Amino acid sequence: MDRIRFYTASSFQNIQDVNYLNQRLVEKGYELSYDWTQNGRASSLAELSVIGEEEMQGVRNADFLIVLLPGGKGSHIEMGMALGLRKRVYLFSPEDRVYELDSTSTFYHVSLVSIYVGELNDFIQTF
Repeated sequence: MDRIRFYTASSFQNIQDVNYLNQRLVEKGYELSYDWTQNGRASSLAELSVIGEEEMQGVRNADFLIVLLPGGKGSHIEMGMALGLRKRVYLFSPEDRVYELDSTSTFYHVSLVSIYVGELNDFIQTF
């Protein structure tokens, strides 16, 4: 039986939490569709292009997407791709600003998005 694949979108500032989350989900039997944390920061436009193609393929290959906030522009683009592909998105935030009109996004509140606010370990237990 095929394992369920996931992709974790976030920013480089959250790389430790992303790696922790990915490892815990893999231990639970999920499969990571692409690990962008292995890339490091791109040093050229050509490198950006290659990384972008790999990340797009990772989103396409995933059964669902996780967004760990705070995220950068790339994580929000990945979330947009996942929503466009009609994939479930799990949005994690350590604080409840996702519910404040001045700091949230329209797309955090669409039907394919499930929001979790709290501690990362508690979020991981929901899978």
